[in-house]
Amino acid sequence: MKKEIWVRADLPDSKEERKEMLISAIETGITSAVVRPEDEDLASIGKIKFMKIDDNVKFVDITSPEDQEYAMDLAGKCSVLILSSKDWTIIPLENLIARFTGTETRLFAVASDIESARLYLKTMEKGVDGIVISVSDPGKIREFADLITESSDVELSEVEITEIKNIEMGDRVCVDSVSMMVPGEGMLIGSQSNCLFLVQSESEDSGYVAPRPFRVNAGAVHAYIMVPEGKTRYLGELKSGESISIVSRDGKTKTTSVGRCKVEVRPMTLVKATDGMKTFSTILQNAETVKLVTREGAISVTDLKAGDKVLVKTDEGGRHFGMKVEETYTEI
Repeated sequence: MKKEIWVRADLPDSKEERKEMLISAIETGITSAVVRPEDEDLASIGKIKFMKIDDNVKFVDITSPEDQEYAMDLAGKCSVLILSSKDWTIIPLENLIARFTGTETRLFAVASDIESARLYLKTMEKGVDGIVISVSDPGKIREFADLITESSDVELSEVEITEIKNIEMGDRVCVDSVSMMVPGEGMLIGSQSNCLFLVQSESEDSGYVAPRPFRVNAGAVHAYIMVPEGKTRYLGELKSGESISIVSRDGKTKTTSVGRCKVEVRPMTLVKATDGMKTFSTILQNAETVKLVTREGAISVTDLKAGDKVLVKTDEGGRHFGMKVEETYTEI
C-alpha cells in the first residue's frame, strides 16, 4: 500500500491560521489533513480529505514506556494510530511497527521535518504506513514537497546488448508526464516483466528536434512499464491522470502522473540483451531520440550495437494483473 502523507491543520488557535495550513497542504500536493470538527466549512478551499481524531483515528503521545504499552494495545482496535513523541527514539518505533504489522490498524508517525519523516518511513525497512506533518509555520509544509513524489529506490544492473533488429511497423506509445526530467532519468520499460530497460526521457538536444524533457518515447503498446508500489502496467492501457514512476540511473525513484499518451504507427526495433544467464528484450521506435541509459550517459537506439551495456531492473517471478507473484514462468 502506498505511504500516505497527512498534515495537522487542527493545532493553531486561530481559524484563519488553520485555513492557511490547509491551503499550504493543498498547494504542496497533500490530499489529507487532520482538522477540527468546526472547520468542515473550510472544505470549499480545495480538494482535500478531512480526518478527525476519533474512535477510528486515534492519537498517542509517547512520553513513557507506559504510553508505548497503551499504543501497543490499540493494534487492531482502530483504523489509524498516529504516534508522536518529543523525545523519539528508534527502538520504540521498531517495537510498534513490529506489533502493528499484519493488523488492520495503519501506523502513522508525526514529523516536523523531512529528515525525520524519511527515517520513520524506512525504519525496519517496512517503515510506518504514513506521516503526519506537524509544523507551526504553514510555509514549512512546502519543505515536504519532495516526500510526496518519492518512492522506494530500485536496484539497477547492467546487461549486455546481443542483438538489434529492425522489425515491422507497430503502435508506439509516447508517455508525456506532468513532470520535467533530466538526462539520466526516464521510465522502466520491457517486453518481459522480469527485465525492464531504463529508457531515457527526451531531455537532451538531438539536433533534429527540440528537447521534450516531460516525454519518454517508451515503446510498443504490449510492453510493461513500472508504476508505483513495484507494480507494472501495459503501455497501451495507460491513461491521463494515472500514476507512473520516474527512475534515475542511480535508482532514485519518484512518482508522477501521465499527462497524455500518444499512440502512433512507427518503425520499430527489437533490442535483445543478456545478463550472462538469461536473454531479455524490449521493442522501441527506430528513432535517434530514443535512448537507453548507461552508467555514464545514454545510447541512441540508432547507435546501439552488440556489446554495449545498458541499465535495467531485473526481477524474479511473474506478474498477475501487474502485481508480482512467485511462480515458474517463461516469457520469450
